[in-house]
Amino acid sequence: MSLFDDDRPAKKTVHEIGSDLSLLSVGDLDLRIALLQQEIERLEADKVKKHAGRMAADNLFKK
Repeated sequence: MSLFDDDRPAKKTVHEIGSDLSLLSVGDLDLRIALLQQEIERLEADKVKKHAGRMAADNLFKK
């Protein structure tokens, strides 16, 4: 172990859809569920924003 190990950025937790879950603890599963819920919220917010932009464009070109 090097003296500089603590200076390295922590590895970001990611989840790959369909990955093996058998080696994960309950805490790891809770963390991944929270990350996926945050990602779903981010995706839904972007969907709403894009839908609003699409509706504005449709209304502009209908006139």
